[in-house]
Amino acid sequence: MTDLTGKVAVVTGATGGMGRIIAADLARAGAHVLTVARDPARADALRALIGEQAASRLEVITGDLSRRADVVTAAKSISDRHDRIHILVNNAGAHYSEHGVSADGVERHIALDYLAAYGLTTLLDEPLRRGRARVVNVASDTLNDTRQLKLAGRPRPATLDLTGVDELADLNPAKGFVPFEAYARAKLMTVTAGYALARGLAADGVTVNALHPGIVATDIIDDLVPTVLRPMRGLIRRGMLTPAEGAESAIRIATDPALAGVTGRYFCRDTESSTPPVSHDPATQRKLLALSQNHFTG
Repeated sequence: MTDLTGKVAVVTGATGGMGRIIAADLARAGAHVLTVARDPARADALRALIGEQAASRLEVITGDLSRRADVVTAAKSISDRHDRIHILVNNAGAHYSEHGVSADGVERHIALDYLAAYGLTTLLDEPLRRGRARVVNVASDTLNDTRQLKLAGRPRPATLDLTGVDELADLNPAKGFVPFEAYARAKLMTVTAGYALARGLAADGVTVNALHPGIVATDIIDDLVPTVLRPMRGLIRRGMLTPAEGAESAIRIATDPALAGVTGRYFCRDTESSTPPVSHDPATQRKLLALSQNHFTG
């Protein structure tokens, strides 16, 4: 990996799964790494993974990224301590098997899988611009196909219809709630907003890209496996990528000199790929950004 001495990196979801590998590798490469954690004690395991020599380069901020107030507070703490950010990996995410809302009344997938990434990216605007940062949004290719069993038929992309939507709390309602589709819609929102933010940040050298890291054996997978296949969950996990293998693509996009200046793209692992047409629709992008901004300022 490129020497990252003197660089500042923010990695969310860094106390478990793929995120802890990303954070540890960036710290070992010399970066000062910040993460936001609900339970700071979980960072002890991350420090152990990083190793004694690099552990001092880990900075933990307490916060729950599903809560608007905590996202705002975390962003302020980061920007107060660091005037430049060089890498932002928005990796925090979860899959919820039942409908629920955040403390702010927003469906939980949208709160954590989308708004945490949007909020940090926009609230850290100035230090990201000063650092000519690379922003990497960890998405999921469920946005291209929401079928859990893909044995036959055509892909069924996630949908994002904002017609008549006045606030983000209107999305993923309890009526007709399908967990897998709700998760995929939140990831689609992350990619859609990312395309628009990439254009606005490009003039200052900031890049914004998203990726599907592959099917990685993390805790989220346990919830995503269809009920009929759960007795085979152990066998299924053995056929998946390890968290370290999944982290490779995110680290590459965040650090590879060959990707300098590449922005507004979506990758499936290391291959540039496409996303549903609605993600490129200017009107949808504009309304999504307006709704998201209102969530943090309204």
